[in-house]
Amino acid sequence: MAATALAVTMTTFSAPALADSVAGLPTTEFPLGVPGIPKSAAKSLAPGISYFVLKHGKSEDGYTVSVVVAGKDFMSETTAQAQAEAVQAAGLEPTIVKFTRPAVADFPAADYWMVRVGNWPLDEKAEAAKVVKQLKEAGISAKVDWQGDDGFATTGPWSIRVITVDPRTFRGSFQSSLGKSTAKREKVSEMATSAKAIAAVNGGFFDIHTLPAFRGDPTGISVVDGKLLSEAVPGRVGLVLQGRTARITELSSMVVARPSSGSAVQVTGVNRVPKPDELVMYTEELGRATPKDDGAEAVLDASGQVVAVRSAGGKVAPGTRVLHGVGAAADWLWEYATEGSTIRVTTTVTDLRTRRTIPLTPQTNIIGGAIGLVRGGHISITASRDGMANVNMIVRRHPRTLAGVTSRGKLIIAVVDGRAPGKTVGASFFEAAALMKWLGARDAINLDGGGSTAMVIGKKVVNHPSDGAERAVGDALLIVGPSAR
Repeated sequence: MAATALAVTMTTFSAPALADSVAGLPTTEFPLGVPGIPKSAAKSLAPGISYFVLKHGKSEDGYTVSVVVAGKDFMSETTAQAQAEAVQAAGLEPTIVKFTRPAVADFPAADYWMVRVGNWPLDEKAEAAKVVKQLKEAGISAKVDWQGDDGFATTGPWSIRVITVDPRTFRGSFQSSLGKSTAKREKVSEMATSAKAIAAVNGGFFDIHTLPAFRGDPTGISVVDGKLLSEAVPGRVGLVLQGRTARITELSSMVVARPSSGSAVQVTGVNRVPKPDELVMYTEELGRATPKDDGAEAVLDASGQVVAVRSAGGKVAPGTRVLHGVGAAADWLWEYATEGSTIRVTTTVTDLRTRRTIPLTPQTNIIGGAIGLVRGGHISITASRDGMANVNMIVRRHPRTLAGVTSRGKLIIAVVDGRAPGKTVGASFFEAAALMKWLGARDAINLDGGGSTAMVIGKKVVNHPSDGAERAVGDALLIVGPSAR
């Protein structure tokens, strides 16, 4: 079937009624919440591609009020005791809650305390808000919390969507996409429509702390059709896609600029805003002018010949690359990047598990993961290495986008909706890992989540993004049919 026809069909997609069990899903008990088999539904999207909807658990969590200190609702025992005394002085009855942020593969456990006031059912959130107002009038910062977000024991519910792709019968390919511009964010549904994809999900995290015009930049590796468009965070996990095969591994990248005279230097960034004294490279996929700073730029043609040397802030013409330096890197460009000279730029991406270079062919696409969840069939959460060893990320529940690969090479993509009181609680890292292991993943990673979590079939978003509408994101994982390229 042509990819265009698939896209039209999926626009009107609706899942069948939920059943007690569905072929293709595990028959063992669901690993989250109360024991049992989740209600589920299934649909074939194309040969080798199956789509599942899972529902499990029931809502028993309500609202509470949490005291906030320095922007956080968890604190030391001493601080919690002092805050509890302040709450009592305000005429309210506090509860001090001790909890443990569990150990992960690369970070030890730690104890924290919270100060909370009251419990209210879902239909009495307004009563909790009154307590927050009373506390604030007493000079105590506080907020209303839905207890389903806590990460503590819960009965759910969970609303999960899963796509599996079996390379033995699937005849299309996997692609990554950054949309029309590496600098600008785009919705998953827009990227899926442009590629005539059968299905798609959001990819990795993107940089929301850089210059506004560059906030589509992935915060890790991105390779599209064999071209490195964002450098790796060394050692961070990624999803390597080659044709219709997928695997998960730790990655590094290296870009080196070698002038015809002088020493080679490392290009430390690709398509992002430079830091002091950095040399970065911009490709035509940037989709906008380079940053206008006090740096220098060398424009290279496809052969590496310097066709122009200029001040920073110019466009990247088709078929060219721009080396952009600030500080010491700008001085290097002014010295070695003379018009008509040659600067040879080499790019390598290395699989750190095998220590082998990954061939950057047109069939190679790579999406950067945020956290390793499962490795070799065992739960192994690498939150510290990946910069997310904190209570909010490890303990708390959020919407999640997850990717995994089975021992037979089947790709598993799952989205867990969350932040929807009474409807779905999301997942912690440990719950996400348990889910992917239950689904059969030998290796699994966490992609971007929260309001970014989105699954698209054809042109339609089939999950329920927590922002209330689909969010524009940095990149996406696309599943395309054999005639879509």
